[in-house]
Amino acid sequence: MRILLATAGSRGDVEPFVALAHRAVRAGHEVRLVVPDHSGADLADLDVVSLGVDYSALIAQQGVSPAAAFRSYRSVVKPLMRQVLLGSARAAMDYRPDLLVAHPKILSASVTADALSIPHVLVEIVPAVTPTRAFPAAGTLTRDLGRFNPATYRLASAGEAMFREDLSEVSRMVGSYRRRPAPPAATLLPISPVLLRRPDDWDASVHLTGPWRRDASETVTTEETGFAEGTVSAELARFLAEGDFVYAGFGSMATDDPVARASEVIRGIRSFGARGLIATGLGGLQVPPSLAGEDLLVTPSVPHEAVLPQALAAVHHGGIGTVHAATAAGAVSIPVPFIADQPFWGRRLHEQGLSPAPIPQRRLTAETVTRGLAEAESYRPAVESAARSMASEDGTGAAVQILEALG
Repeated sequence: MRILLATAGSRGDVEPFVALAHRAVRAGHEVRLVVPDHSGADLADLDVVSLGVDYSALIAQQGVSPAAAFRSYRSVVKPLMRQVLLGSARAAMDYRPDLLVAHPKILSASVTADALSIPHVLVEIVPAVTPTRAFPAAGTLTRDLGRFNPATYRLASAGEAMFREDLSEVSRMVGSYRRRPAPPAATLLPISPVLLRRPDDWDASVHLTGPWRRDASETVTTEETGFAEGTVSAELARFLAEGDFVYAGFGSMATDDPVARASEVIRGIRSFGARGLIATGLGGLQVPPSLAGEDLLVTPSVPHEAVLPQALAAVHHGGIGTVHAATAAGAVSIPVPFIADQPFWGRRLHEQGLSPAPIPQRRLTAETVTRGLAEAESYRPAVESAARSMASEDGTGAAVQILEALG
């Protein structure tokens, strides 16, 4: 089967599709991956086509502020989304797949699949499209509205209205003129049931598969570091070998003052009495030279699967990729939500007894970090139990089986 996987967004939106692509290739399928430029994901050994957009550059230019996105809607956001819609459609028409698997940002997926007379699959990285009474759409509210929760999912359809002209252009380009293209043949959520219980009111075509991860057998361990080839530097390997530490990283949360934020986090870790491994990311944290010390290692990024199993705790922004990685590693999360789905996951972790209460971004201080780290130990048994459950999950394999049933 020829499968086209199309995704848009930052690294967290790309890496699950990379894992799925590798597993589908191993299963004997032809796979092409359509992705944005410079995501930071490892695309080696895959058939990859550029989407023609660079979310990393956008984040570097204006951060992740919703206000900045609103101000630049006409000059930046709308042209970028136009390229996403048209670029993914062109890639599909060129490849002529048997199945199209797409991120929700690929709003043109249904139109393109209709033109090719093939099924398409929606991939909800976070639960924000398929309505349920069980919880509000991730990225909207954190407060449970009960029977009114389904109303929060209307934001997904609002996106199509905002880009109606561009979708019409896609329709003309691919030759699809149906008023209502076919709905997804299936919806996949690469989320662990440990973190999200499957709602009873979801249709049978909606699948909570478990997270999509690369298989450990695909990596080669180096003698120098003892970790997977190309993932851990000698400097990082030495730091890990020296004992307990706290990991802190806020990824691409480039907003407000990253220097002040890093200062509070580092002071909090030091007050707790631990060493700190600081991942600066795409502007989430910025460590000034005045805070340097032998108890601190500062690096742009780290491989979560190598680092987090050894961390006392992980102070992070609460994106689903990091939530999965920390929980699967048995590391207690100290969530500091910023935007989008992050408050949703912070609340769910705490409600399920897997983390202290999330620290609101505006209340991030050395004191709140130290307090969270002090509380973390009481959550460790529950997190370690969750990690054991997640170890038996094969979300990537489950997703491939679902795709094969559609082919």
